[in-house]
Amino acid sequence: MQERFLKHITENLPFLLNSKLLIALSGGMDSVVLTHLCRGVQLDIALAHCNFNLRDQESDGDETFTISLSEMLDLEIFIQHFDTEQYADDHNLSIQMAARELRYNWLNELADQLGYEFILTAHHADDNLETFFINLSRGSGLDGLTGIPQINDRIVRPLIPFSREEIEAYAKSHDLNWREDSSNKSMKYLRNSIRQELIPSLKTVFPDILSQLAKTQGHLNDAAAILDQERQRLFTEAVEKKEDEFYIDLKVLNRLEPASAYLFLLLKPYGFTQWDDIYSLVDGQSGKQVYSSNWRLLKDRERLILSPISQGRQAPQFIPEETHQITTSVGIIDFEEVDRFEECDSNTIYVDKDLLNFPLVLRSWEDGDSFFPIGMNGKKKISKFFKDEKLSLIDKERSRLLCSNRDIVWVVGHRADDRFKITQATRNILKIEIH
Repeated sequence: MQERFLKHITENLPFLLNSKLLIALSGGMDSVVLTHLCRGVQLDIALAHCNFNLRDQESDGDETFTISLSEMLDLEIFIQHFDTEQYADDHNLSIQMAARELRYNWLNELADQLGYEFILTAHHADDNLETFFINLSRGSGLDGLTGIPQINDRIVRPLIPFSREEIEAYAKSHDLNWREDSSNKSMKYLRNSIRQELIPSLKTVFPDILSQLAKTQGHLNDAAAILDQERQRLFTEAVEKKEDEFYIDLKVLNRLEPASAYLFLLLKPYGFTQWDDIYSLVDGQSGKQVYSSNWRLLKDRERLILSPISQGRQAPQFIPEETHQITTSVGIIDFEEVDRFEECDSNTIYVDKDLLNFPLVLRSWEDGDSFFPIGMNGKKKISKFFKDEKLSLIDKERSRLLCSNRDIVWVVGHRADDRFKITQATRNILKIEIH
């Protein structure tokens, strides 16, 4: 296996030969074998062990073992302890997901701090087979069936082509010691049930299932690459990007068949899971929304608007009289006293400075806000103004009002208030411009 491993590294992962590498070492058979193989081909490696404090003395025994192994092989080792149960509670995660998140976060931080170029994990062909059936049982899409990637950014899995039987045979033939994780015997975990019950039966019926799965996943990865190209083409045709928002043209989308599949293709990178609700948005009323953990999808007339979830209502900004420029969430606003005024537009207004009470306030709009739009007769509620201007819900949330005390001076980027306009009696003119 050592020769096959070196051949695999040389042909498929040659960048590892001259890189500084960090091996995630649990103490189990797979990571112990990976460590010996890497040392055997003289890769530049160090070890990293996570103590999740989930199995009392057994966890401490794993840590002691990994330290002894590092000393025997004369390798540097890093140890990190976690309160995994507390982390899982704090982040509403399963213990397995919490441990995974803690592990990869720490490994990446360690690599960043100490200059390790790649992180090696000991996933192998049987792990890949188990993951395939786990994702299949959950109704996964194509991405879930393409397998554990051998390379995922800086995470590299050099044992993916090798079976559990090969790894165990190597360990036994070289008289290697390793630790057994008692939780791997618990049938309450789906992966263990698949490993202990399903996989042995499949291998009896289909002895070459691992190699055949590798071929199938090669085809699936080719199909995924084609779909990704189609997604990029569709993105160009149906999506308009404005700053950090994406506007999906439903007229373009509805010309495609099936439209729901194309919508899935566009939105799958954004973490949505409520696909039935998303599909109903297409024919739903304006204003309906669906959320993922970090994104919001809003129906707005003949389009869907995808935007990052706001981190809460923004605090007001106070603008003293001597201010010349202020940076805001909607742009940079300049304040300049001028001798004369020119034609206004949505981004530039001229006001009678003597009518203002400083400090001015830049704030979000609130229910009940109203103003006297310049060029119109009478008073108008901000909510009605936004509706007439056909602003989307997201545009409304992002809008800012420039106020003098409680009076609105400017719906920024839209319309000034008539009460502060320049007249023949004006002595001091203030130009306000956003860009």
